[in-house]
Amino acid sequence: MNGVQIRPMHPADRSAVVQILDGSDPWQRLNYTAADWDRIFCPLPQGKDSYVAELDAQIAAIAVVRRNFLAGDYLELLAVAPGIRRQGVGRRLLEYVEQTVFVRAKNLFACVSDFNEQARAFYRKLGYREVGLLVDFLIAGSSEVLIRKTVGPARGGR
Repeated sequence: MNGVQIRPMHPADRSAVVQILDGSDPWQRLNYTAADWDRIFCPLPQGKDSYVAELDAQIAAIAVVRRNFLAGDYLELLAVAPGIRRQGVGRRLLEYVEQTVFVRAKNLFACVSDFNEQARAFYRKLGYREVGLLVDFLIAGSSEVLIRKTVGPARGGR
């Protein structure tokens, strides 16, 4: 995937990012609307690190990271444009996020919906482990699975 360029998100990327998210799963099943995305990306997520992956000069994926979550950082959002999924773009973007996070923290957390088997398999393949379950967290009858990838304990041992 040599044509993938990863960079910080710019305000001009907002409409392309909202277009990726609006109407695609799992976000649609979780009842997110264009209005939600407009509010979140107004024009950038406030106080967070946001990155985009470009493929052939088009926004293909988005990642949003909240710093200082538990003893690490939290990947709030990772999404790939539906027509581009399974081509390695999401993996490249996540690897970039991990390289950035693991310079300053030992843990990277995320949540994935229990019904999203494709995403759960993606994260497992990349070394994430399921560490908790948030029942009825976003919608009734569904859980968010807290996952973690680590490069070691947050504090040194004896």
